[in-house]
Order: sequence, then C-alpha cells, then structure tokens
Amino acid sequence: MSLYTEYLDEIETRKLQGLNPKPIEDAALVNELISQIKDTSNEHRKASLEFFIYNTLPGTTSAAGAKAAFLKELILGDATVEEISTEFAFELLSHMKGGPSVEVLLDLALGADAAIAAQAADVLKTQVFLYEADTDRLAAAHAEGNAVAKDILESYAKAEFFTKLPDIEEEIKVVTYITAEGDVSTDLLSPGNQAHSRSDRELHGKCMISEAAQVEIQELQKQHPDARVMLVAEKGTMGVGSSRMSGVNNVALWTGKKASPYVPFVNIAPIVGGTNGISPIFLTTVGVTGGIGIDLKNWVKKQDADGNTVLDGNGDPVLEQTYSVDNGTVLTINTKTQKLYNEAGEELVDISSSLTPQKVEFIKAGGSYAIVFGKKLQSFAATTLGVDMPAVFAASKEISNEGQGLTAVEKIFNRNAVGVSSDADLHAGSDVRVKVNIVGSQDTTGLMTSQELEAMAATVISPKVDGAYQSGCHTASVWDVKAQRNIPKLMSFMNKFGLITARDPKGEYHAMTDVIHKVLNDITVDDWSVIIGGDSHTRMSKGVAFGADSGTVALALATGEATMPIPESVKVTFKGTMPDYMDFRDVVHATQAQMLKKFGENVFQGRVIEVHIGTLLADQAFTFTDWTAEMKAKASICISEDATLIESLEIAKSRIQIMIDKGMENEAKTLQGLIDIADNRIEEIKSGSRPALTPDADAKYFAEVTVDLDEVAEPMIADPDVNNADVSKRYTHDTIRPVSYYGGDKKVDLGFVGSCMVHKGDMKIIAQMLKNLEKEGEVKFSAPLVVAPPTYNIVDELKEEGDWAVLQKYAGFEFNDDAPKNNARTEYENILYLERPGCNLCMGNQEKAAKGDTVMATSTRLFQGRVVEDSEEKKGESLLASTPVVVLSTILGRTPNMDEYKAAVDGINLTKFAPPLAKPALRHN
Repeated sequence: MSLYTEYLDEIETRKLQGLNPKPIEDAALVNELISQIKDTSNEHRKASLEFFIYNTLPGTTSAAGAKAAFLKELILGDATVEEISTEFAFELLSHMKGGPSVEVLLDLALGADAAIAAQAADVLKTQVFLYEADTDRLAAAHAEGNAVAKDILESYAKAEFFTKLPDIEEEIKVVTYITAEGDVSTDLLSPGNQAHSRSDRELHGKCMISEAAQVEIQELQKQHPDARVMLVAEKGTMGVGSSRMSGVNNVALWTGKKASPYVPFVNIAPIVGGTNGISPIFLTTVGVTGGIGIDLKNWVKKQDADGNTVLDGNGDPVLEQTYSVDNGTVLTINTKTQKLYNEAGEELVDISSSLTPQKVEFIKAGGSYAIVFGKKLQSFAATTLGVDMPAVFAASKEISNEGQGLTAVEKIFNRNAVGVSSDADLHAGSDVRVKVNIVGSQDTTGLMTSQELEAMAATVISPKVDGAYQSGCHTASVWDVKAQRNIPKLMSFMNKFGLITARDPKGEYHAMTDVIHKVLNDITVDDWSVIIGGDSHTRMSKGVAFGADSGTVALALATGEATMPIPESVKVTFKGTMPDYMDFRDVVHATQAQMLKKFGENVFQGRVIEVHIGTLLADQAFTFTDWTAEMKAKASICISEDATLIESLEIAKSRIQIMIDKGMENEAKTLQGLIDIADNRIEEIKSGSRPALTPDADAKYFAEVTVDLDEVAEPMIADPDVNNADVSKRYTHDTIRPVSYYGGDKKVDLGFVGSCMVHKGDMKIIAQMLKNLEKEGEVKFSAPLVVAPPTYNIVDELKEEGDWAVLQKYAGFEFNDDAPKNNARTEYENILYLERPGCNLCMGNQEKAAKGDTVMATSTRLFQGRVVEDSEEKKGESLLASTPVVVLSTILGRTPNMDEYKAAVDGINLTKFAPPLAKPALRHN
C-alpha cells in the first residue's frame, strides 16, 4: 500500500470525526504527491495538487524540504506544472517561513539567472527566519561583490521586512462572548485530558470550552461579520493556571485570523479580555500570536462616602458594574487613542497597557517571533554592511531611577540583559532582552514546541543556553497508545536538537519520568540564572523562572534569549515561631491568606514574589516557589543564605552526576558543563567575590508582606469552595481555611500525595506516620491513598534508607517500569497506591479520581475537572493540604480534628522553617 493510499484511508477516518485531512509533515508522502502531479493522467492528480499547495507543513519539516525542492525545479524550468507558475512558486516559498525554503531562495538569488535572482531577492527581503548558515552565505556573497546579496542586506538593514507590512487597523470592532464567570482556567480552553491531540490543531480545537460554546461563537460571527469575537472572563482573570499555547491556538482557531492561505489550521491574532485582565504567562502567549489581551475593569469595588471599600457579609468586597460585556455586546478597540468604546462611541476604559509599542509591533508582524528574529537580522545586516542601524523598532524601554537600589529580579535582569543602550541600572518596567540559562520542555506541550521550532526553521539548540531538558512526567502514569505514539517521536526530535531527554531514543538508559520542575530545580546551578519552562510551575528556588507557552520555550531554545518587562516585586519576610506540629506547606497557604487579609486584593498577581526563606534547602524552598503559580505571581525568587545555597548546589551537583551515571549525557557534555558552573558558583560564594543573591537595602517594592508564623496555629487547606453562591469565587486558590473549619467530619473519598509540591521529606513523613500507627494496631485505610514520588532519585534514596520498604508493606499496588500501566485507573480500593514518579492526578490528562469525589491532595490544582470531575449527583472537589493532613484524612476517611492531627504527627520530622536572622544587604553584589 502506498503512503498516499494510507493517507486517503486516514482522511476517511477523520471524516467520521468531522475533521479535514491532517496536514502533511512527511517528505516521502510529498514526493508521492509530486509524482502524481507530474503525471497529467493520474486520477489523483487534482487532489495531490491541492494537498501539495494547501496541506503541506512549512518550516523544517521533511515535507517542507521536499516541497521547496520541487518549487525550485519549477522556477528553474526543470519541471512544469500548469497550475504553478514561477510567480506562484515564489509566493508558495514566501509562506514557508524558513529552513529549506530560505535555502532554495538563497540558491536562486545568488544564482546565474538575473531575472530569477531578482525575484528570489524580492521574496527573501520579506523573510526573517534566517540562521547562521543562511546569513553566512549572504555575508560571503557580499564579500565577493555580489550585487544581489548587497541589495538584500541593504533591505534587511532598513528592516523592510517589517516597515513594508501594513499598519494595524485603527479601529477593531469586537463582539463579546462570556467564556465563564470568574477566573477562566486554560484547562477550559485546552483541557489537560486532551493533551495528546494538541499538535493536531483542528482536532484539538474541538475540545475548547464545549460544542455548544463553539456553536454560539459561530452564531456571533454570522451575526457580526465585521467584528472579531472576544472571549471574556467576566468577574475574573483570563487564562489562569498555565500558559497553554494550545489554549491560545484554540481561541485563535475559532476567533482569530488565518496566518497563511497555504498553512492549514494555523490562526493568529485572538482577542481576549478579563475583568481582572489576563494572567501574565497567558498574556505572553497571546503576544506570541500577535493577539490582544485587554484588562476590561468592568467591575470595580464599591466605595462608601468616605472612600472605604464596602464589604459583604463574608468580608469580601462588593463589586459594581461600570459597563456591560454580556454576550453579543459590540465594542470598538481604537489602537490610536488606545481606548475601548461602546457601540455608541462612548469611552469605557483606557487600554494603553494592551497596546504598548512592543505589543503593537507583535500585532503588526503577526506575532513576537518575527520581531525577535527581525531585530537580529537587521543587526546582522547593518554590521555586515558597516552602516548605522536605523531606529525602526520600538526602543527597549529602559527605566533607571537614580539612587534607587535593585530588587533581586532587577539584579538578575541587569546581569543577563542583552542589547541595552547604557550601563545604568535598570528598574522594574524596563522592557529588555535577557539571556536564558536553562530551558525546560514538558511532554504534553513538547510536540507543539517541536512544531514551533520547525516553523521557525530552527535545527539546533542555541549555544547560549547552559542546559535544557525534555521531560516525560506529564504522561508518566499510563503508557497508553497515545503516549506510545507521541512520546518517542518527541524525545527523538528533542534529543537531536540538543536537549537532555527523559527518554533515550536509543533505549540505552532507563526512562526517567521525574517531574520537570524538580529536574530544572536541580540543573539550575546559579542563583543569577534566568529559566524558561513550558509549564506554569516553572518556579525554581534558585534564579528566576518563568512559566511560558510552547512557542516562547521554542524561541528560548533557538535563540537563547527572551524578551519581557522587568516585573515589579513583592517582598515576603517572616517573623514568629512555627509550632512543632506544623508543616511548611501550612506556611505557604498562610502566606496567601495573610496577604489577602492585609491588602484585600491579590498584590502578588503579575509580580515577582521575593521570598526571604534563607535557611531552607532548595528542595524544601521549592514548595513555596512552586505554589506562587497559584498565587498568580509572574515568578518568584528565593533569597538564600550563603551556606544554605552552597549545600543546595552540592545536592544539585550530585543529582546531575547521577544523570551522567545513568547515561543521559550528550555529545556537547551539557551535564558536565552544569557541574562546572556549580563548582564555579560555589567557589565565588566561598571566596566572597560574589555572595548569594540578595536585594539592595534601598530596593523599591510594590508591596511588602510579613508572614506572622505565630498566627499559623493549625493546618491550612486551600478549598475550591465549589458551592459558593458567587461563581466567581469558586475554584480559586484564595479560599484558605484552617482544618478546624471542617469540624473533623468532612468526608474524604481519596488522598493524593505527589506532584511537584512534595519532596523526599514528604515520602518519609508517610512512612513515619504508618510506623506510628502500626504501633497502635492494624493500619486500615478508610479511603484510597495515591502516592507519586516526584523523582526516581527519591525512590532510590528511600530504598537505601528503609522508608520505601515501609511504604511497600502497606501498598496494594506498586508501579512496575517493566510492565507499565496501559490503561488509566477508573476505580480505587481503600489501599495505598505507589505510583510511578511523575505528575499523576495533578495533571489530570491520564489518571483521575472518581467523578464527584472529594479529594485531599498535596498537589497544586483545584480547578474544576482537573483532578476530579463532577458527577450527576455531586461536584468533584480537590482540597489542597500538607502531606500529614492528606495521609490522616485517608486513614480516617474524613478531615481530622486538631487533637487527632497532633497525635498523628507527634514525634514526626515535618518540614520545619525558622526565619533567617536579618543581615544588612550588600549593594549591587
């Protein structure tokens, strides 16, 4: 059977799903299409021509290589196709973005045929995805006196690829669609349980919100053909939870504009809005596609006559509507006045923050990639020609406040800034390019990242990146058909690209399903690092880490850089004493609760939390930084004392060495390079030449929060509050309650200890609790307890120390890597399940609790449907708590009271924390 026949069979299968033919990425199939196109009598010629023109993926896919080569034949006259003229062949090449197409265009532009060279040059002048191999050819041709090369370089130096693009529309009419009331999780736009289909954009698009919502959006488009549909989070924030490039892709697929007539199912420029704006990492993703994210501010806090906020019976602010965005409301975005207007032309709100000069450039260029590559291309051309570079792009916003010290994030950005115009210190609000040290790609977004890399014609990791890792944790639980199809392909691509991969494409080392954030936390070996990762929980306890969409991850891998504003910071310090029976997880929850009590609003949102933990090692401190994603923070930074940081780096070195010993090192010796960086950093700290990162004493913060540990008297639980009468308050992480609130009688159906929020100490706590309980008689679980260690290192260490044997003693199920599960569990017994290291229930794409369950978990996710779905009789709810609370709840089958809790943890070594002693900060260390 030919590949084309197989493709036709696949098309028929997709028709049954209401899908169009899948875009082609394989060169072998494209070559069959070309053979049938050349045969004018072939019965499949017409269809083959359509597939070749409209359904072949661009960039560096093998299909793009075959397509570009055939278009070159047509242009040179080596082959003839009546339907593809020379002009049309050039047009097709112009939409292929780079890689093979740029290589062909350079061949033609630098070739002997002057007429063809001129046409090729005109197309090249519109292209920006050029890499060193391409620019080296141009530079060499220019040095040899090639006039066409000089002409192209002169165009690049003027950035005509950007200046000749149409300006953005002055007025953009939109019609509103209320996605949901309250915060809109990206899980609604791109459900985790559909992660396997993200790289199949048309198929994945069918999972956005609901079929009914999709129909309603289409109806709005029919009713308002001159308007764009804007998805709205009413009384909430749009895009909380994660970056989800797939979420933005889905929104664009249903409401955006087609990127190219010759690239199927790739839409750009979605418009989204939220009463409380757009979640920072989601807003970055919107910018990747040239979209617009608007802070609507259509509900405000009611004020009394004295200007005080009016509170309701629960102590929450009363909101008043300033204008309506109900379904079908027609609004106008004016990009010149930077205001939002109603249908009558009345001004509603200033939206200048949505239309900064940088964001306007993204909109004009169709996304941020073109700007990033365009700036590099212009700089290269000007340098090669020896001319001054005209100011075409918006200047980097450089804010320097004389006499003002630097926060920790400002210090990191200043150290890693690229292309700034002066030596003055940059402060928050500056918009700069920074070098990226560490990059992480996770497995349910990795296929999209690889697609983005292919689309931007990247073939190898940037040498600027110190280390990069491709995880396998999000698909660790179940080795099902979907995982078997997707993951090997992903690992092979990323391994060739230059990443350290969780799975060896050659099968020579054991598959590692360690949680990505834990691995990134280990391979971050400098506290001045910038880290970019394809997950909202990319929050390290060393350096500053930003969760990002798959596209931004791809850009960081390809260029070793990221562009973003320096965020404002909120300083978090501690006072008081933590009771012996409390776990540090309770301090994490208490921080959120005390902050909200003090300010009445979330001052963490969109900012960096600079947390002065100091004496906690990286593993334990990570519990705090990891949770800052749920605090809606942009990022977080741990301020660590010298001795503690050195110990954390020594632990990181040992774990990197384990990766080397397992055979995970690559030809570039990336892992050994990280150990060398760690050794250098340790020496700097010991010598005093560069102590552990600290902010300046006179740094300026947006706000400061001091957490009083004396007030943390009992375990704290983050409650989704699923039955709150105000739907906007459901499924947020802001409802923090003490365990006594539940009266010791709230039924718990399942417990989960796992995800990135736990460390080795949590596993030991479970073993210690079981040993204590067995002294009093037989240990019985009244509810299932699912335990998923974060890493294999932890499992190995627990085995050496005897704790794993204790867990095995009570386990009714233990993972087996030689025979992994190939079906997700749907029913649970009242036993202990020892699951494979990885995300497990927290991810929600494979394993789930039974519908309608009340789950007590250590994880981070309490969104509707994530860990547990609703049943017809009851809403599923995921309550988040410390490990001892989770374990005890499964033993009892209900929430414990304080007496039961204290007795259960008596003598157990919980994760302790004492505030570090204050010391004067060094200036600009």
